Amino acid sequence: MDALLQIQILGGPVPTIVYTVAAACALYLLLRRPTWRRVLTSAIGILAGAAVGLGVYFIANQTKAFGGELTVEVLFLLLATCGAIGFAVVNLWDSRWWRKVIAAVSIPVFALAGGIGINAFYGINKTVADALGIVVSKPIDLPNVTTSEAPEPEKSLYDSWQPPADMPAQGKVGTVVIPGATSGFQARQAGVYLPPAAQVKNPPLLPVMVFMLGYPGTPSPDMITPTLDAFAAAHKGLAPIVVIADQVGNGRDPACADSKTYGNAETYIRKDVPAWIQQNLHVGTQPQGWILGGYSSGGVCAVKFAALDPTVWGTLVAVSPEEFPGVEYADRVRADVYGGDSAAWEADKPAAILARNTGQYAGVTAAITTGTEDGSFGPGTRRLADAAKAAGMNLTLNEIPGVGHIGDALALGLTAGLNTVAPSLGLAPGAPTPSPSPSD
Repeated sequence: MDALLQIQILGGPVPTIVYTVAAACALYLLLRRPTWRRVLTSAIGILAGAAVGLGVYFIANQTKAFGGELTVEVLFLLLATCGAIGFAVVNLWDSRWWRKVIAAVSIPVFALAGGIGINAFYGINKTVADALGIVVSKPIDLPNVTTSEAPEPEKSLYDSWQPPADMPAQGKVGTVVIPGATSGFQARQAGVYLPPAAQVKNPPLLPVMVFMLGYPGTPSPDMITPTLDAFAAAHKGLAPIVVIADQVGNGRDPACADSKTYGNAETYIRKDVPAWIQQNLHVGTQPQGWILGGYSSGGVCAVKFAALDPTVWGTLVAVSPEEFPGVEYADRVRADVYGGDSAAWEADKPAAILARNTGQYAGVTAAITTGTEDGSFGPGTRRLADAAKAAGMNLTLNEIPGVGHIGDALALGLTAGLNTVAPSLGLAPGAPTPSPSPSD
């Protein structure tokens, strides 16, 4: 089962094979002696299928079944997919047995090709497991939690670090269980990324980043590993140790909050995850070396939690964050998460938290990114960045040219964010940073 779940559906041979088979099926079904009756029934099948696709599109957008509104591009893919399925269905009648067999086979093939095409448009889910929101267990051996020599105070880690000859070229990834000891939250397994420098015999004391992906989604390290490996390769094997934490669970979006409906997601990230890191990872304790990050809905969770705990998280990297949690289904969040209490909901928005705590963020270095073509979320992201700046965060807003909210937004945004905060973390040439204190 794990082998099936780990099949790559974003790039690789599988999409090519599926598209080729789908094209062959469509070509065979088209190559038939035309009659008025066949042309008419084919047209009816295609139009009926397209109508179903249109209905799915509007129902999904009305109910926010996929977390937000589907784009026009997805509509066209749905119309094409469902139209092709309708065409295959009408070939089940008035045909020889072998055509019926091929038509029957074509239905799931067309559906699979359409699903892979829609996934490719969003560019987030790399495997079958990712698309289904399932975390495939990949246990990882973690380095011992011990003290090590910290870099000299007058030097950054980058300037003092000399990679050993046997340092791996790439990071190591796997999964761990982070229990909801305080929160009781039922989280999926978390992903862990150990950069090359963390895998040597006497590793340096590295920063740690808790990163949260969007909704719907899965806390899989696979989605950001190439970006982290590229960053490490450009910085002598140095990069943060990354914990991809699950702020969603197995249900609907908890909207970065504690609630009776969806569980204590906020307490899980703010209390349980940091406690687990202190007990299990070789990292420092200074806030500057603790990074909170996220993408999309995970990005706004990062901003909210960093705003609540500036003495814990000294660095923030938010990639295309929404303006506030559940911005696309605000009515549901207000009703389900806050019990219909509009005042509590408003007070719990990141901008409100930042405003209440203005002046407490002098020690926080923040990077927020947005795509210049992100018309849906970009304006809200900029307002959120303005609120963080006004509250006193040392914040840089990176606008990624030609990028929207999907596709390259995650990889390019995370790269820009890490490059922005790297000097203050000691991971790149820049101003000297204080030595971190080793964890107990």
